Amino acid sequence: MKTMTGRTVVPAREGRAVQVAAGRRVRVVDLEGGQVGDLFAFAAGDVTEQLSAAHTRAVTSRLFPRVGEAFVTNRRRPILTLADDSSPGEHDMLIAACDPARYAALGAAPGHASCAENLDRALAGLGLAVEVTPQPVNVFMRIPVTGSGRLEWLPAASRPGDSITFEAAMDCVVVVSACPQDLVGINDGGPTPLAIDVLD
Repeated sequence: MKTMTGRTVVPAREGRAVQVAAGRRVRVVDLEGGQVGDLFAFAAGDVTEQLSAAHTRAVTSRLFPRVGEAFVTNRRRPILTLADDSSPGEHDMLIAACDPARYAALGAAPGHASCAENLDRALAGLGLAVEVTPQPVNVFMRIPVTGSGRLEWLPAASRPGDSITFEAAMDCVVVVSACPQDLVGINDGGPTPLAIDVLD
């Protein structure tokens, strides 16, 4: 797989896809701070093999991997390894990608942008499609679990320039959506852009 290195800006409320060769690193940067990103990853050439939060939790016995640990696919193969994290380190693998039904339930006007639709558009730009939206890795998203088992929805604590870096364990397609959620206070100050850096 030929990887194009460099920066791809993900505008607020939109998504972008990049191709990443095995052994290359891909970094997600919160450009202005306080912005959640939904990250998806798919095996190159077969999008039915995809990063699986559930399988990753089973492998790591953690709600989110530590630096040096792998995210695995629904076929239990490593796809990304968490290589570095300059953010406060709060990320989520429990919450589904926002979609039109979520915004309808929250009372949003029809046509509200969503991470599920951003994923579909980003993949379509590469001639790809998935039948079901996978569980994303929600970078910079703060969803702590209380002692009673309840989930809290807190504003992202990431600062301008904070980043999280992954190393590709296989040739893959990585999609990042700058989450458009503006009805639940996870994006501190409202949706803002992210960047994807594919590193040399």
